[in-house]
Amino acid sequence: MISLEGKRVLLCEDHTLNASITIKVLEHAGASVVRASNGREGLKLFSESGVGGFDAILMDISMPVMNGLETAEAIRALPREDAVKIPIIAMTAKYNEDDREESLASGMDTHLTKPVDPKELYNVMERLIEKK
Repeated sequence: MISLEGKRVLLCEDHTLNASITIKVLEHAGASVVRASNGREGLKLFSESGVGGFDAILMDISMPVMNGLETAEAIRALPREDAVKIPIIAMTAKYNEDDREESLASGMDTHLTKPVDPKELYNVMERLIEKK
């Protein structure tokens, strides 16, 4: 199994059950997870973390207050070194090519469909974290 030992992940997910499952999956691989229940909260948590405070962000696309696309764009626009490098992984229940293109255009690195397969999530995270 892939290890995410010592990695800090920001999970932006408004649905409590989805968040609980994703947190368990990530913790099983050794990651520590901080959850935001909407995009504005996620932006605040990232902004207030020190540079390098998170190793990756999992971003639900459909959230209240500020959706995942807006949040990714806002994070990428922050004037700090890690804002342009941190892997942002879109997660959504709906998937089509337009959704994928919108995610990438907003600054996300890749797009996963819910329910997320743990093995696929681990592989994507390992590849993107290594790349940054």
